[in-house]
Amino acid sequence: MPRAKVKRKSTSIDMTAMCDVAFLLLTFFILTATARQPDPLDIKLPSSSYKIPVPDVDIAKLTIGHGKVFYEVAGKDVKMATLDKMAEQYKVNFTPQEKERFGVIQSFGVPMQSLKAFINLPDEAARTKSGLQIGIPTDSLDNQLSAWLLNSRKAVAELHSTQMRVSIKGDAKEEYPVVKKIVDILQKQKINKFSLITTAAGGAK
Repeated sequence: MPRAKVKRKSTSIDMTAMCDVAFLLLTFFILTATARQPDPLDIKLPSSSYKIPVPDVDIAKLTIGHGKVFYEVAGKDVKMATLDKMAEQYKVNFTPQEKERFGVIQSFGVPMQSLKAFINLPDEAARTKSGLQIGIPTDSLDNQLSAWLLNSRKAVAELHSTQMRVSIKGDAKEEYPVVKKIVDILQKQKINKFSLITTAAGGAK
């Protein structure tokens, strides 16, 4: 008896649900992603043969270039707590809205006397063009960078129960006395270990 032949039919898969999920995930990532902020200083990093990732929590970054020093500390909670301590030390009052705005600002190079006006500028482009970013004072009579470091370390210790790390991002052509002054400030606070941010050279490990 001949075998009955089964008629072949083409299979079809409804992709509607999968497309919906893909677009939902895409929308989620777009809405939750944070845009990369431009560097406050146009600097050229030195090269290095070693490649070690820099952590993105409990760390402060000092950007040095053109004789100026900019400061950044990771974490919105740490930034706001540090601002509270700086405000108490320098007798400057900040509103809750100003503290919230400061919590999302990345690197800055503004003296405390101009920080309130700097925070109230509408966006990053306006802050860059404002001319307020003349660098954080590092003079012996008005060493505000030392105060930022100390208060950030206190904030990290109180909020996260750990020690704050420090990294230096310096221009390859920056003069030695400027860098030495920053290192001296770190050593006066017994910060003898810090990382240097560089670009990867050939054969980086």
